[in-house]
Amino acid sequence: MAIPTPKPAWLDADLELLADNATRFFTRECLPHQARWREQRRGDRDIWLKAGAAGLLCASIPEEYGGGGGHFGHEVAITQAHAHSLAGGFSNGVHSVIVAHYILRYGTEAQKRRWLPKMASGETVAAIAMTEPGAGSDLQAIRTSARRDGDSYVINGAKTFITNGYHADLICIVCRTSDAPGAKGLSLVMAEVKDLPGFRRGRLLDKMGQHTIDTCELFFDDMRVPVEDLLGTDEGQGFRQLMEQLPRERLIIAVGGVATLERAVQETLAYVLERKVYGQPLMAMQNTRFVLAECQTLTTVARCFVDDCVRRALTDELDLATAAMAKWWVTDTVGKVVDACLQLFGGYGYMNEYPICRIFADQRVGRIYGGSNEVMKELIARAMERT
Repeated sequence: MAIPTPKPAWLDADLELLADNATRFFTRECLPHQARWREQRRGDRDIWLKAGAAGLLCASIPEEYGGGGGHFGHEVAITQAHAHSLAGGFSNGVHSVIVAHYILRYGTEAQKRRWLPKMASGETVAAIAMTEPGAGSDLQAIRTSARRDGDSYVINGAKTFITNGYHADLICIVCRTSDAPGAKGLSLVMAEVKDLPGFRRGRLLDKMGQHTIDTCELFFDDMRVPVEDLLGTDEGQGFRQLMEQLPRERLIIAVGGVATLERAVQETLAYVLERKVYGQPLMAMQNTRFVLAECQTLTTVARCFVDDCVRRALTDELDLATAAMAKWWVTDTVGKVVDACLQLFGGYGYMNEYPICRIFADQRVGRIYGGSNEVMKELIARAMERT
């Protein structure tokens, strides 16, 4: 087994029990279906209901809104268990860590009571629609429009790469509610899309990895949404809302990345101890030992850095630049470590039946989503200029 890292102060017995229960859930309810889910490019809809019944959805949302009443540490425990188990099937990070907290932070009391309890139970699946065919990390380039017409917004536009898009019942749409330039005209509008005229789902996208998680295109053609479903009290607040919540999103990507690092090293160590080359275990060769020593060191550094970021998040001290550092450095490190681990498997590392092969494909997008790593470095540089 790999060298254990020091237990962080925020990880208490309650969180350890939650992580253990989550691992059992993913092992029982997700792993047996992986081959079929990869083939259909999505998990089954009922996995959301099962996860809700197991208390794994909206764990950090207050109990008065149907959530688990926990804090960000509870989401971290679930995310790490999910990533380490390689279970896939659905994106709880988008649903519980991102969309649920947009509603909790900016929604009216009526909106919270209307949407959060069903999200916690899994009756409602949530997605956030930011990326467009011509606007990725540059949110100010978004063109999807929401024009007011009486008591409705009439929404037109297209979104792509939308995680949970196939199953989503509730979508947080980043759109323009005015002609103000750049970020000033952006707002967040919630849309309950089941049987909603003007709403259309595109194809399930054929991705390099993460084949069990649904990702698709969304289209809005004169789609009407009640004005009361604007998130926040005023239009034009969308960019500020996004900037306030993005550190949490980027940190949860890093949290999953650390669990991926640990699983990759664990898989590789088990393999090289068993695999014989020239009559001796592969682990007996100096190159193997040095490579794994480097991988273990990078994994330990990543774990300690992310644990400190989680501590900051729990005390509302995590700033945008530090979250950006965690996101880019951890996902970049995951790429380096997983590539080195796969090489030690030789030809078997290129076979999908081996977890290291699937990890290699699944982790690559970490350097792209949540804001590309190049954008993360720009954010860090801007923060440096202001100090």
